[in-house]
Amino acid sequence: MPFQIDPWTRRRFLQLTGLAGAGVTLGACASEPESPADQGGGQAPSPVFNEPATKLSGELSILLWSHFVPSHDTWFDSFAKDWGKKVGVNVRVDHVDVGNVPTQIASQIQAGQGHDILQYIATLSEFEEGVLDLTDVNEEVTNRHGEQLEICRQSSFNPHTNKFYAHAPGWVPDPGNFRKSLWEPVGFPDGPSTWDDLLQGATEIKKSQGIPVGLGMSQEIDSNMFGHAVLWSHGASVQDENENVALDSPETVAAVEFVQKLFKNAMTDEVFSWNASSNNEGLIAGELSYILNSISAWRSSQEANPQVAKDTFFVPALEGPETALAAQHVMYNYVVPKHAKNPDAAKEFMLHYTDNFGLATYHSRLYDFPSWSSLSPKLGDWLSSDPFGAKPADKLSLLGNVDTAAEWSASIGHPGPSSPAIGEIIGTFVIPNMFARAARGGMSPEQTVKRAHQECERIFSRWRKRDLIGGG
Repeated sequence: MPFQIDPWTRRRFLQLTGLAGAGVTLGACASEPESPADQGGGQAPSPVFNEPATKLSGELSILLWSHFVPSHDTWFDSFAKDWGKKVGVNVRVDHVDVGNVPTQIASQIQAGQGHDILQYIATLSEFEEGVLDLTDVNEEVTNRHGEQLEICRQSSFNPHTNKFYAHAPGWVPDPGNFRKSLWEPVGFPDGPSTWDDLLQGATEIKKSQGIPVGLGMSQEIDSNMFGHAVLWSHGASVQDENENVALDSPETVAAVEFVQKLFKNAMTDEVFSWNASSNNEGLIAGELSYILNSISAWRSSQEANPQVAKDTFFVPALEGPETALAAQHVMYNYVVPKHAKNPDAAKEFMLHYTDNFGLATYHSRLYDFPSWSSLSPKLGDWLSSDPFGAKPADKLSLLGNVDTAAEWSASIGHPGPSSPAIGEIIGTFVIPNMFARAARGGMSPEQTVKRAHQECERIFSRWRKRDLIGGG
């Protein structure tokens, strides 16, 4: 019998990718220009191959997003098919615009037929009942490569059911991107290091040059990342470590009051209607002074607007009253649905891909970071001397290496797991809406926090009744 998806799930994915409401998609992100070719400062690692634990045959079908950096997909398609030839499996790879991946996943799992591997750039925890347990894959990778980063484990493992609903081989950090020529004259040549720095500098830049910061409060995924970063830095969070809703607190109210002031001083009404590519486009066009993003907008500007690329620099998570944390920009989740016809080949391919994640890092122009630190041993060298034309060459050195970036990054469920309840809260934009209501003046900070807390309680209650989350 096909797996029955909660009606909310389909709606969550439509909202998450901007297909609901205004009808926007993330397609603009996927069509960013490819960054310059290898400048000779680095070299791709050699591929490795381990014989599968069992004899394989038949076909393997893989559905995944069209990567923001096109060179990754050129490499991946060849890589997957070459592996298939070695092990006797006919591999088919289907790339889909990221805005259409979620509905594909939802429809396939509900119908009980489709691809053997489904991949997305965010946690797929809400599909746990319709996918295979991948504990064996994750344990084998850990045996080969050491401990997985906690941020990635929390984004693929449900501690309540003790199940790895996904394999998370890689992730993408979310640093601040700032224009040096705008920040230096206002006293921050190295960009802001605290949220108060951001408020002070951005206020002056907006006043003197009319250029705002690019931090959204709309129905799109980057607005979620901004909202959670502000919450955590103020000592607030949606849930506690035991999966109990903890949003209604003085710390959350303080975070909302801060964003209220930031919006008034340094933002425009456009942030309430942004889609997920708006901050990228604004930075590339030279119309924003600061955004929270991966390195993809900057990579695009290397060709689209070289002057902006040269002027764009990066900072880690901003320090708040309590801490400095940023959400991950992308969290890869690979799942094997229960309808998969070739689950053995699916699992063996995941192992092979993960063994070679250094290649994924290189061919994504350093966009993709591994979930196991040892998988990209050259990453620190590449970030210190960018193989793809950064000016200066050490522009990405603040990212240090995998462990450095993870120190100021957190999974979206922090300090608890990225559970199905957290997935729904992300997909229904509870947090961006909370900030937006206060910024627009429709509610006081205290009122909007209480409303958001009640929404979270209802969501948690539904998933707790299905025995898929803890707490209570």
